[in-house]
Amino acid sequence: METPTFEPSLKGKFSTELAITSFAIGTVLLVIQKLAPYNFAILFIGFFYVLFAILVNGIMLISLAYHFIILPKYRDYIAIKILILLANIPITILYILIVFNINLLNL
Repeated sequence: METPTFEPSLKGKFSTELAITSFAIGTVLLVIQKLAPYNFAILFIGFFYVLFAILVNGIMLISLAYHFIILPKYRDYIAIKILILLANIPITILYILIVFNINLLNL
C-alpha cells in the first residue's frame, strides 16, 4: 500500500491563508455594516458570506482532520492549523452579537 503524500507547508499555508482571509472579509463587512447600519443589503451580503465561509472553512477542517488521522508524523503541525482555522468561530459569534446589538451583560 502506498503512503499518502502530504506537503505540510502547502496544506498548512493554504489553511492559514483561508482563516486570515475569512477573518479579514468578516471584519470588513462588520465595519461597513457599522458605518451604514440601516443598509439591509450589507446584512444580506454578510449573512450569505457567513454561510459561504462556514462551507469553505468546513471543507478545509474536514481535510485537515483527515490528514491529522492518516499522518501521525505531522499531527502537531496539523493540530495548530486546525486551531487557527477554528479561531474564527468565536470571532464570528462576537461579530454576530455586535451586528444584532445583543448585549450579554443585560441578560
